Amino acid sequence: MTEQPAAGRLRTRATALFGVEVPVVQTGMGYVSDPRLTAATAEAGGLGILSAGLLSYEQLAAAIDEVQARTDRPFGVNVRADQPDVERRIDLMARRGVRVASFALAPRQPLIARCKEAGLVVVPSVGARRHAEKVASWGADAVVVQGGEGGGHTGQVPTSLLLPQVRDAVDIVVIGAGGYFDGRGLVSALAYGADGIAMGTRFLLTSDSPVAAEVKEEYLRKTVHDTVLTSEIDGVPQRVVRGRTVDALERTSGPGRLVRAARNAVAFRRMSGTPWREMVREGLAMRRAHNLSWSRVVMAANAPMLYRTALLDGRPNEGVMATGQVLGVIDDLPSCRELIARLTREATEVLDRLAATGGPVSTADRAH
Repeated sequence: MTEQPAAGRLRTRATALFGVEVPVVQTGMGYVSDPRLTAATAEAGGLGILSAGLLSYEQLAAAIDEVQARTDRPFGVNVRADQPDVERRIDLMARRGVRVASFALAPRQPLIARCKEAGLVVVPSVGARRHAEKVASWGADAVVVQGGEGGGHTGQVPTSLLLPQVRDAVDIVVIGAGGYFDGRGLVSALAYGADGIAMGTRFLLTSDSPVAAEVKEEYLRKTVHDTVLTSEIDGVPQRVVRGRTVDALERTSGPGRLVRAARNAVAFRRMSGTPWREMVREGLAMRRAHNLSWSRVVMAANAPMLYRTALLDGRPNEGVMATGQVLGVIDDLPSCRELIARLTREATEVLDRLAATGGPVSTADRAH
């Protein structure tokens, strides 16, 4: 019998659904998952996800064109279900041949139906078993299940507990997220019944990521203890690197936070060119979708500028760095191709070790 290629041994329902070689998803991260990173992931055999939450419709169209100029492989776009023009964006994605519609916050049933009618694979992210059950009943094709270790908006339940809960509850494709960075993690997710893994921080820390070089070095200096789960950025819990800005936000009074948020909203409008009426429409949609108070809606204006200041402008002490706890075990900046090749090799080695027969597990193996 000829030996099966390494990537071939990792074929799952996820690789079939997404049309990719390995069951690895690069998550949609604002200011990070740009056309270059998305295409590099796709070219390496994974599923790249273009982040569109901070893009105008015209910018999204141009970004899709750029990804397709760089690769002819499948990729996805992460859109916000609460954007006023989300249906127009879905139609654009369908016309341009995008494979996957990814949602950080679960879309309503009519939007899922519209995506599926357009031929898109629908993949919401969830942080609870009941959310997975709901979107599965509405017709979602897959779910990204993010545990509390994950970066950005996340919950309290660790991946090791949340993932098997969701796997037992739904029959659709399940992708584990939160705490993954290598081939050992991929095999552990498969053992829990997942069909693949999604990684954010690990792809942020690649040479293909647009994050400023000095900021990447700042990430690499951090440990697993240097993150914090806070609601003081935009009113919703999210995991970030603890730093001067986050500490200041947590010390600032309610009125002070609102003043800071309003200033950031003005700065974001100037930088992006987004008309005030569009920002107000999005604020109204966000308030209705998530039952937020007006103070929480205003606070949400913090996030875009704080992330941009840190990640792209290279001023981490003046902005915010989203991250998973996994940053403390990452120590290099490979290309996406090098990362996925290494992850595939590591996963195959673990599978070989687990399949080996003829003797007990060695002392060395027990140590690991």
